[in-house]
Amino acid sequence: MERATKLKDAGSTNAEVARDLQISEATLARWYRTYGQLDRRQARELKALREENDKLKRLLGQSELEKAALKELAEGNF
Repeated sequence: MERATKLKDAGSTNAEVARDLQISEATLARWYRTYGQLDRRQARELKALREENDKLKRLLGQSELEKAALKELAEGNF
């Protein structure tokens, strides 16, 4: 994102920035929407929090599956 911002500040168009970074313009637009107003520390923190959230969702899903399996075993529906 930092490089994209520098290129944009230097006068490059979105298409030029995307081409230079070898990404699509849609990806660049998503980056700007997500990280555009954040400084570097905030962007890193947001990314870390999203990764942790994804991990916790996966763990919760696994836990729910295990709980359902144990419930079936306890009820004798195996």
